[in-house]
Amino acid sequence: MKYSYRITDYCHRFLKQYIEPGDICVDATAGNGNDTEFLCRLCGEDGMVYAFDIQEEAILGTKERLEKCGYENRFCLIHDGHEKMGEYVKESVSAIVFNFGYLPGADHTVSTKPDTSIRAVGEGLKLLKKDGIMSLCIYSGKDTGYEERDALLSYLESLDPKRWLVIVNQYFNRKNDPPLPVFIIRLK
Repeated sequence: MKYSYRITDYCHRFLKQYIEPGDICVDATAGNGNDTEFLCRLCGEDGMVYAFDIQEEAILGTKERLEKCGYENRFCLIHDGHEKMGEYVKESVSAIVFNFGYLPGADHTVSTKPDTSIRAVGEGLKLLKKDGIMSLCIYSGKDTGYEERDALLSYLESLDPKRWLVIVNQYFNRKNDPPLPVFIIRLK
């Protein structure tokens, strides 16, 4: 089997172990709909995926993509900030996916910010069920800077190790600020 080593594909392979048909999941950064489609496929007909984005372009593109896949009854798209997910999602969730940074192919000045990203992760942790997983793809570098990456890592380091397992991966031999794949698993 040939594997892709793009960060999103890497995270998807890890996430598959935690998501079953009928589960509730959240795509905290809908973007182009790649993660939302992935989650809808794994949740199946009886599951639900809540997807957030502040950009109308992202919501419309994700909606079109999911409808082409025949997933009309598997998702709820929310044109609002991911830091407000607790206002919309009332169920316990199996998985939450974040891609921090900006929407590929769109305006790079519109991107996630440290304060709202940390609040969003905190809201997501409240929703995550026992043995649930949160995936964070943290992009940094020339367009997004290091402030968000450093703030998120500092926040994650402070999480209670009796309740949360935080795994930070890195592309060790890649240049130019490769993204960081991070997983958080709820232990209790």
